Amino acid sequence: MRTPPPYEDRKLLKWNGFYLSEHTAQMDAKKAAKAYSWPAKPTLSPTEIDRILYEARLKDKSIAIQKEEVNEEGHYLPDITGKIQGYDTLGIYIANQKIDYDEIRNVEFITVKKWSSLEG
Repeated sequence: MRTPPPYEDRKLLKWNGFYLSEHTAQMDAKKAAKAYSWPAKPTLSPTEIDRILYEARLKDKSIAIQKEEVNEEGHYLPDITGKIQGYDTLGIYIANQKIDYDEIRNVEFITVKKWSSLEG
């Protein structure tokens, strides 16, 4: 009598056909975003940062903040954008996260296009 060969589990290989095209597109987009190198913006002085943040709070303007933080490859992370939601003595709240004042490398005003002005 002949014995069958031992079973070899193909692990992830057998499940590759079950990924939806939207899911694989999303995974590819995340991989591309991670590979993109965000350019370093000029470091602003604390006085310049305070002035821009004060004007953004006073006039309810949208801003983009580049943090001093870099990823494991040494690249800067994408800017955090939005309007200031709140602040305290240590930092500001923007896009539902807190950013300490000493973490800010650069801050600048941005203009956000309204959905009604976007073309299809």
